[in-house]
Amino acid sequence: MSDRPSALHRQLVDGIPNLRAFAMSLCGNSARADDLVQETLLKAWDKIESFEQGTNFKAWLFTILRNTFLSEQRKRKREIADSDGHLSSRLAVHPEQFGHMDMCDFLAALQQLPRDQREALLLVGAEGFSYEEVASISGCAVGTIKSRVNRARVHLCQILGLQNIADFGPDHYSAALASKDPLRV
Repeated sequence: MSDRPSALHRQLVDGIPNLRAFAMSLCGNSARADDLVQETLLKAWDKIESFEQGTNFKAWLFTILRNTFLSEQRKRKREIADSDGHLSSRLAVHPEQFGHMDMCDFLAALQQLPRDQREALLLVGAEGFSYEEVASISGCAVGTIKSRVNRARVHLCQILGLQNIADFGPDHYSAALASKDPLRV
C-alpha cells in the first residue's frame, strides 16, 4: 500500500477545525456540531479508500458533513425549532466584551438566513471555497451559488442594520483601546 492513505488520514485530521466551524454554522449548537463532525469523520474514515485522487479532499469532507446534516434534519423534524435562537438566548449568559456581543449578533443574524444562503455564504466567505467548488458540494449551478451568496450578504446587512462601510469596524471601546487613549474609554 502506498503513502496515499496516511496522507489522506493527515488531511482528515487537519480538516477537523474547518469541519467543526461549518457544522456549527449549520446547526448552531456546539454539542450537536461535535456529533456531526464525529459522524462525518467516521464516514470519511470508513470510505477513505473510495476518495478519488486528484479531486478536492476538503470539498469531499464538506459534502459528507452536509449530507449527514441534511439526513439528521429529516430525522429531527418533530423537534422544537429554535431557528431564531429565541429559546436558546434565554439560557445564555450575556458576554462582557463588546466584540463578543457583536459576534453573537452576527451569529444570530446568520441563523436567520435561509439554510441555502447561509451554507453558500459560509462555504465561500468563511471556508474559502470557489463558487465552482460550492456548486459541486451543494449540487447546483454556479450562478445559483453566486446568487445565494449575494442575497445572503444583502440580507445580513438588513438584519444587522448596516447601511454603509462606516458601519463596519471597531466599536467605541475597541477604538479607544487601539488608540491607547485611556481617557476616551
